Amino acid sequence: MANSPQAKKRARQNEARFAVNKARRSRIRTFLRNVEEAIESGDQKNAATALRAAQPELMRGVTKGVYHKKTAARKMSRLSSRVNALA
Repeated sequence: MANSPQAKKRARQNEARFAVNKARRSRIRTFLRNVEEAIESGDQKNAATALRAAQPELMRGVTKGVYHKKTAARKMSRLSSRVNALA
């Protein structure tokens, strides 16, 4: 349990940041799921459009500290190679 005023404030800040990061992570996952569904449907044009929409969201997650830079790069690389394989 937080006893000092500083520890109490940090606990409040951590809760607020957790909520923001959780929402951001959920939004990114939604974009990635849209790409996955487009790949599963086999529509290359739709999958490429979904991938272009997901890329800035994923990179924004990197700048906001939700994902590591290399994690986002790996996800983008694997998704783009799967989209290109549909052609």
